[in-house]
Amino acid sequence: MHHEFYLFFSSTAKIRSEVLSPFRSLRMFFYLSFIASGSIGGLIAATQLIAALTNPARAAQVPELVKGLAIDIGAVSIFAFLYSRDNKAKNAELAKLSREESLSNLKLRVNEKRTISVSTLRGAARLVICAGPASFIEQAFKTSEPFTESLLDRGVLVVPFATDGNSPSFDFEESEEKKELTARRKRLWQLAPVYVSEWSKWLDEQKKLAGVSPESPVYLSLRMDGRVRGSGVGYPPWNAFVAQLPPLKGMWSGILDGMDGRVL
Repeated sequence: MHHEFYLFFSSTAKIRSEVLSPFRSLRMFFYLSFIASGSIGGLIAATQLIAALTNPARAAQVPELVKGLAIDIGAVSIFAFLYSRDNKAKNAELAKLSREESLSNLKLRVNEKRTISVSTLRGAARLVICAGPASFIEQAFKTSEPFTESLLDRGVLVVPFATDGNSPSFDFEESEEKKELTARRKRLWQLAPVYVSEWSKWLDEQKKLAGVSPESPVYLSLRMDGRVRGSGVGYPPWNAFVAQLPPLKGMWSGILDGMDGRVL
């Protein structure tokens, strides 16, 4: 079963990679063709040079043959470098896209009766994954309060993931005067990870690739298309999200759809 999932993710990642870099495969094909052509030319030039060096009657041809061999070696070296660079970029992109596909299939609980995958929220919400000890998440919850309305207007939903096995305690005010704000707060923080071991595995891999200590509390913000747009150690910068992300409705909707910043 895991093998089938791996093949599915790999195939999907390759398709997305081709869409994002449509001419890379064509470039790499031409690089290989030039490498092959240059190698054949170099082999022929080397054979002729050896024959000229062992035959005094052909000594006058040596400078021209050396020049031709140098050109072939230079061409092969340049195209080999270009191919290697594109191949590394391709592998890095495939690895990143594969991680994003793995993330998209992780499960979230919306309420007691509804469980969805992360991919279900593509195009509908900008997730912010807040991962760390329960105390860290509780503090992140408190610091988000002044930005609740603005974050929801921008489609932000928080995924609190307690890495210490404890459940964070969210202090929602139940007074009548703050009833509406409390409802908005609950909506902002309504999601919960399901199958914690799978979330832990994905997060550990993400930290390792980013060179972050496994114990460090972190945040990751996703674009509307589900791709990672930002991450960091410590609390999510709620004020920066409000400043950088366009609202989902109003005069900025439509023309700024998808303007979530570059991806990591």
